[in-house]
Amino acid sequence: MNNPLNHPAAHQIPENDVEKRGELKDSVNITSYGSESPDQDNSFRSSSPQIPEKHDIPPTPVLFTGRLGQWNAKVEGLAGLEARGITRVLPEEKHGGGPMGYFQMFLLWFSIDVVVNNLVAGLLGPLIFSLGWKDCVICVIFGNMLSCCGAAYTATFGPQSGNRTMILGRYFFGYWPAKLPTALNVILNVGWGIIASIIAGQILSSVNGHGLTIAVGCVICSLCIGLFAMFGIAILHTYERYAWIPQVIALFSLVGTASNHFNTGLQSTGDTPSAITANRASFFALQFSIVIGFSASGADYFVYYPTNTSRRLTFLMVWLGLFTSLIFVNLIGVALATGVATTQSWSDAYEISSGALIVEALGPLGGWGKFCAVILALGGIANNAPPTYSAALSIQVLGRYAKAVPRWIWCLVLMIVELVCAVAGRNSLFGVFENFLPLMAYWSTPWVTIVFLEHMLFHKLRKVPFDWTAWEDKKRLPLGGAALLSFLIGWVGAIVGMAQVWYTGPIALKIGGYGGDVGAWLAIAFVLVTFPPLRYLELKMVGH
Repeated sequence: MNNPLNHPAAHQIPENDVEKRGELKDSVNITSYGSESPDQDNSFRSSSPQIPEKHDIPPTPVLFTGRLGQWNAKVEGLAGLEARGITRVLPEEKHGGGPMGYFQMFLLWFSIDVVVNNLVAGLLGPLIFSLGWKDCVICVIFGNMLSCCGAAYTATFGPQSGNRTMILGRYFFGYWPAKLPTALNVILNVGWGIIASIIAGQILSSVNGHGLTIAVGCVICSLCIGLFAMFGIAILHTYERYAWIPQVIALFSLVGTASNHFNTGLQSTGDTPSAITANRASFFALQFSIVIGFSASGADYFVYYPTNTSRRLTFLMVWLGLFTSLIFVNLIGVALATGVATTQSWSDAYEISSGALIVEALGPLGGWGKFCAVILALGGIANNAPPTYSAALSIQVLGRYAKAVPRWIWCLVLMIVELVCAVAGRNSLFGVFENFLPLMAYWSTPWVTIVFLEHMLFHKLRKVPFDWTAWEDKKRLPLGGAALLSFLIGWVGAIVGMAQVWYTGPIALKIGGYGGDVGAWLAIAFVLVTFPPLRYLELKMVGH
């Protein structure tokens, strides 16, 4: 059996890369992704010898010529660097699957999320929302149980289509409207990179006795994230296969030394019972928002899997990888937060930063504790190299000139952006968590809801197959008016239901007197009501 990581992108020769040649001379392949059986072998069937003459595929401009072109070719020729950008992976380019391929799906997502970033998210339950242990556990379990379904669902499209997630967005939103969620996806993934760099900076600074500034720690993490993202999918899969091991060891070390200070009897507090209810709603929404944004990246990492990859197993393995890691780390964060009120040294450390709190909790282990803290800080690389990789791909989706810039260059640009923003916002981590994460859920939830409805109602039920070769042909893609209007209406639902420091919607205000966040749920509801009739009318009027 072929190693599932030995795919063409691992050692590509740029001049032989499909992306450099285009697809106009390749056969049109159609997969009936809307088939009744989720596990049906949806092999691509040749239905035409070439792309139809009437197409609308914009030519990709050539930006790198002469010495710049030669320099780019040398970089893309580096062993292990993925030269491909957003061009669809053809069936003949896909690697073998098998049991190891499915297990790799689990390991990839488990490794991405078994990191300290999610531990810090767990701290917010007791420390910001004044919730007790039981309330936090319920919010963590059920919030993540729901949110993990988004990335697991979109991941099933990767092997079937060979297209990246934001390219898939064109099949649901149309060529032009899809650019809006694509731009938001860039912001989302860059935001996660900023958060990871800040947390890493805080921990590394505390380990060093604050002799190393938080800013330097941010720089170290950002550089590593950018480097791994630049090399691409093969290196990411290989790294994530093993990166979880030191993280789990360090986290168990943290639990072992700090568990005596955990207060699992902590009760929720608030001015009134309705205020506690509002805090429950807001923390639940925050937990839901942790990974729902990965819905817009889920297919990116599996485009080299064979087209007959089981959709059910793909969904299950991605969901398990996400859910198990998130529950494990978030609950450690909640437990750590319960001990802050009763442990003076923890309270003092928390006043400095969340990173200082983690280092203090590991303090009794001496040198081993400091080593574990460094390992946890470097976990931000595993957590954010894949999102930065996806953000670079999303930039290429925004236009012809963006696509003409090699993917690895966009990774370097994003690395610089994350570095600068992390250094600038290094003293406002919790504010970033409280405001940034729910905002990302406000657009991710209506987006994935539209994807689900379009797939189930207008392809699967109607038995209309997707033509995955139409990924860049405006004439064969949907108009996208129904999706865009429903998406914006979903935003209206999010606005009236959001509860943020800077704004609380009228419906959110009815929860607890000062507001509980229900924006994501209202966004979903508004889309469920509006998209099906609007899409039906669009099909009647436009035909596609």
